[in-house]
Amino acid sequence: MGTQTPKTSIPVGARRGWQGWFWVCASMVLLAGRPAAGQAPDSFVERGAEAAANDTAGTARPGRLAAQQTTGSVRGMVVDRSGAPVVGVRIRLSQDDPVQVQEAVSDEEGQFLFSRVVPGRFQITTTVEGFAPATFSGALNSGEDYLVPPVTLLLAATSSEVRVTMTRMELAEAEIKDEEKQRVLGFVPNFYVTYDPMAVPLSPKQKFELAWKLTKDPVNFGLVGATAGIQQATDSFSGYGQGAQGFAKRYGASYADFVAGTFIGSAILPSLLKQDPRYFYKGTGSKKSRLLYAIANAVICKGDNGHWQANYSSLLGGLAAGGISNLYYPPTDRGAELTFENALIGVGTSAAANILQEFVIRRLTPHAPTYAPAAPGTP
Repeated sequence: MGTQTPKTSIPVGARRGWQGWFWVCASMVLLAGRPAAGQAPDSFVERGAEAAANDTAGTARPGRLAAQQTTGSVRGMVVDRSGAPVVGVRIRLSQDDPVQVQEAVSDEEGQFLFSRVVPGRFQITTTVEGFAPATFSGALNSGEDYLVPPVTLLLAATSSEVRVTMTRMELAEAEIKDEEKQRVLGFVPNFYVTYDPMAVPLSPKQKFELAWKLTKDPVNFGLVGATAGIQQATDSFSGYGQGAQGFAKRYGASYADFVAGTFIGSAILPSLLKQDPRYFYKGTGSKKSRLLYAIANAVICKGDNGHWQANYSSLLGGLAAGGISNLYYPPTDRGAELTFENALIGVGTSAAANILQEFVIRRLTPHAPTYAPAAPGTP
C-alpha cells in the first residue's frame, strides 16, 4: 500500500465537537482594551467667608490650592450573574462625611450616575427585591470620572432556598440554558463548556438534546461551508473533483464528520459510559496549573459520579467516527492507518481547544455566566 496523506478535514470525534480547529485558528484574535476614562468639567468648591476675606488680590495664600478641590463623578452598571442589566436598583453612595450621601436608581440599561461627588473614599450599596445587597468601595480623585466595574447581583437567600428544592434534572436543565447562551464573539456556539465547577451531571436525554442543538445551529452550517470551500481551494480530497459537485461532496463529508463526532463522542458513548462530555472551566490557580489541567482534559473527563476518569467517550468516539468516515471519503483517503492518525489529531486538537477555553474564549464570550468557585478539596 502506498503512502497515504492524512485527511486535512476537521478531525472527527473531538470531545467538544468539531469546532476545536476553529478555536486554534482564533488564537490570534486581538482583545480590545478598555477606553480611558474621561475628565469631568472643573467645578471649584466655594471657599468659606473667612478664607475669602483673608485673600489678597491675585495672591494665593498657603493651603489655598489644597482647598480648591474639583468634584468628580461616579458611574457604573448593575447586572445579574448572566451579565444582563438589572433595572430599578436603588444605589446609595456614601462618604466619610454623612452629609455627602447621594442616591440613584439604575435605568433600563442598568446604568447609574452620581455627579458632583467630593473627592475621597466612597462606598456604593445596592438594594433591590429578590437580590442580595452588593457593595463596592473606591477612592475618587479630584476631577475624576470614576467608572465602577459592573456590579453583579446574586439571588437573595430566600430565592436560593427555592433553588435547592429543584430536582437534579431541573438544575441540569437550567445549566444547559446558560450554556446555550454562550456564543463566542456573540454568535459562534460554544455549548460544551461549563463555568460551574459543581455542575450537575446531564441525563442521557439532555446529552442528546445538547448534541442536536449544536448540530442544527445555523452558524455551524456556515462554518462547515467555509471548511468545504477551503478544502476545494486547496484541492483536498482530490477524488471529489472540482466544481459544484465537488463542493457538495466536500460539504456533505464535513457535515457528516461533524454530526458523527458530536453524537458518538458527546451523546451516545457518554450516555452508555456515564461520562460528562463538557469541559469544566477551571479559571483559578497558577497559569501552569491551568495549562496542565487543560491539556489533561483531552484524555480525562468528569464522570456522572463526579470523579475524574479516562475519557473513553472521546477516545473511542474519535475512532468510531473516523471509521464511519471511510464509507464516504475517496478511496485514497481511507484506511485504518488514517483513522488512527485522525484520532490522534483529534486528541491534540482537543488539548489546544481546551487551552483556548481556559485562557481566551471566556473573555470573548458576552454574558458568560458566573458561579461560585468550588470548595477546596472538591473533586
